Formats: sequence, C-alpha cells, structure tokens
Amino acid sequence: MAERRWRLVLTASPLQGHMTPMLHLATFLHSKGFSITIAHSEFNRPDPSNHPHFTFLSLPDNLSAISDFATAVQFLQTLNDNCSPHFREHLIQTMMMKKDKESIVIVYDNLMFFAGSVAGDLGLPSIILRTSSASFFPAIKIVPQLRQQGRFPVQASLLQEIVPELHLLRYKDLPFVGLPIQYALEVINMIIPKTPPSAILWNTLEFLEPSALTQIRDHYQVPIFTVGPLHKIIPTPSTSFLEEDTSCIPWLDKQAPRSVIYVSLGSIANVDEKVSTEIAWGLANSKQPFLWVVRPGSVQGFEWIEFLADGLVTEMKMRGLIVKWAPQKEVLAHFAVGGFWSHCGWNSTLESMFEGVPMLCQPFELDQKVNSRYLSYVWKMGVEVVVERGEIERVIRRVLVGKEGEEMKQRAMEMQEKVKVAVTHGGSSHNSLEELVQYIFSL
Repeated sequence: MAERRWRLVLTASPLQGHMTPMLHLATFLHSKGFSITIAHSEFNRPDPSNHPHFTFLSLPDNLSAISDFATAVQFLQTLNDNCSPHFREHLIQTMMMKKDKESIVIVYDNLMFFAGSVAGDLGLPSIILRTSSASFFPAIKIVPQLRQQGRFPVQASLLQEIVPELHLLRYKDLPFVGLPIQYALEVINMIIPKTPPSAILWNTLEFLEPSALTQIRDHYQVPIFTVGPLHKIIPTPSTSFLEEDTSCIPWLDKQAPRSVIYVSLGSIANVDEKVSTEIAWGLANSKQPFLWVVRPGSVQGFEWIEFLADGLVTEMKMRGLIVKWAPQKEVLAHFAVGGFWSHCGWNSTLESMFEGVPMLCQPFELDQKVNSRYLSYVWKMGVEVVVERGEIERVIRRVLVGKEGEEMKQRAMEMQEKVKVAVTHGGSSHNSLEELVQYIFSL
C-alpha cells in the first residue's frame, strides 16, 4: 500500500447541508494520505482558498438559482444532466493519464447521482455519502408501498395516526405528505441509487438509529459506515455560503447561562409573512432573550425584516438580536444558549446534539419531519412548535424556564456525552472512519 496512490474524487452537492459534511469528510481523508479532488457545480461553489491541499474541478451547470425552477426535481435533474458530461470527460482523461500504481475512487453526495452512474460506466468503485438521518430511509421507502395499498396520499383524518409499518412515525411525519404522488415518486427515484454503490457512508451514529441502520444494511448488502457527526471529526474552515455575522457572539457573552433561545430555520426554507409575524410576537411575548436568524429574502415578499411593525421592532430590540446569518456551531457551543428553534435539518440536529442543546422543532419537508418526530418522541430532547404566538410563548418558556425544560436539558446533555464518546478514539464513529480508510485501501 505504501507504493500505491489513491485519488479520491468527491462530488459535492451545491446545497449547504450537503456541501458542509462532504468538505469535512474530504479534510479527514486528506489527513489519511489520500489525494483529494472536489468536483462541484459552478452554482454555490466552495472557496478553494479555504482548502489549499485539494484539487477543485468546476463542473459547468448553467444554473443561477434554485428559485429558477418550479420544483426541486427539475432543479436536481438539470443539475445532474448538466454536470455529468464534463465529469465523465475529466475521469476518462484522468484514467488515460494515470500511472499504474494509482487508483481512482468516486465518493459522491446522493443528490449528485450522475457521479454513481458515470463511475459504474467506467468501472470505478463508488461510495455514496448520505447526509440525512438513517431513519429517513425507511420513511421514503414505504411511500410507494402505501401508494400501492391506496393509503397515499394520506387522508386528513389519519394524519395523527401511527403508520403501522414504522411504529414510531405518524402519517403526518412521512416525507411528501400533501404533495402530488407523482412528484413524491420522482424524488424517491432520485434518492434511491440506480447504480449499486460499493459502499455507503452515513453521517449518523451507530447508537442513534439502530433499527433504521439494520434495515439499510439488509436492503443494500454493502458495507455501511456510520461516520457522524462529520463536523466534529476534524477541524475545517467555515463552509458557509452566506456571510456569518459574528457580532452575535459578544452579545451572547452578556447573557445569562442557558437563557437564550436561538432561532434559525436553515439555508433554504422560505416562510410567509403571517408565520414570520407570529414567530416575532411569540419571541417578544415570551420575555426571554433570543437570537433570531432571518435570512435575507427568506420572508416571502420582503428583502429582510421590513414585515415587522415599528412597535414590534422596538419591543424585540429590548430582549433580542436579529441577524442575517450566524456562525451556528459557535452559537450552539455558547454557554448562553438554552434552546435551538430549528427546521430540524440533519446537520443542525447533529450540531445541537453534540452541544447538548434542547430543540424546538419546526420542520418543513423531507427528513426534517422524521427528525422532528425522533427528537420530540424518541430521543425526547425536543418539542414540536405550533406556529401561533401564544403557543410559541408557552413553548419557549417550557424549554428555558420550566421543569420540563430542565428534564429536556438533562436528556440533551446525556445525548451529548454519548456523541462525544462515539467520536473519540475507540468510539463507534472513530472506528468506522478508520475502517473506511482500510476499505478504500482494499479497493
């Protein structure tokens, strides 16, 4: 193995929640002696200056914004169709020029499914990185089955009922509820790989989702490496596509321990004016300190916070801080933060777990609903948010100052300890990454 060299071509998705774990994985693999090429779309491209030891391959995509497309399916299909030819050409040229002692392995984000197809066509081993929860897999896998049984789309009267085959999830927690069935099936077809991979990396922890991981191993019959949370495996520069406002850290320094509710609903979701106004009143009426991230353009019809009435802005400034984007990992690690109001994207969920911060759950789509259910019902370190100002006020106070909140914080801290054990030497995630390295050497 000392004589042989490996070139890993990591194909990254242009979505924030997918790009970040891929770059963390790349940093770890480079530390193990692998040569790294990051293949990426021109849209939302990473900054090469933050990763001087990587080679970057820009794939022409002819895209300018996700909003240019009517659906996510159209965006993803166009992204894959446009990136594929240049990726294939690059690999063919690399294979023609490579030396006898060099091996090429493709590692790709599951949304960049063209990379798996190209690898299969060229006879190259391919490894998928999945950046959702493992529990999302059984939830999407069952949708076509429910469709065949006439149970999907779901009747409104059944939304609160448990899905018998899944035991823990309600029908309302399933991905694609409320969306046209054909659209749901198209997305599922994209998520489930057409070309069988050589192995799968899952950004989760072995102890966290054992039942789902068992189902995944039974289904794929290939090595499954649980390598999460990738953001804590090895330090790497910020991968944020948006400029982080670090002024919130000195503000947090002035707050009491565990007193602040941190609100951030992700890098993609848009919220209408009515919902945003209810959030604002709920925060103001709770009388608790808050740090609220309002992404520019995220409130439909407004550039930033113009939807807030003048009196409400004055009320909010007395207790809180509103920023356009925040350094989330640093915020969650801060002593002043006592709760995280989140869309429950998987990266945000893992980051909150690692810091032992209870969560207020407001999911929008896909795996976020599954994650929210597990946080509130299984792991019991979260609570679902009903977006009405009175309910918001009550749930914030429950988490920050109530007895239930103290119990939730205790469970969150117990979860934090388990996650820290998993990523340290001898822990499950640490061992899984070492096994991954040996697996690549064996290809």
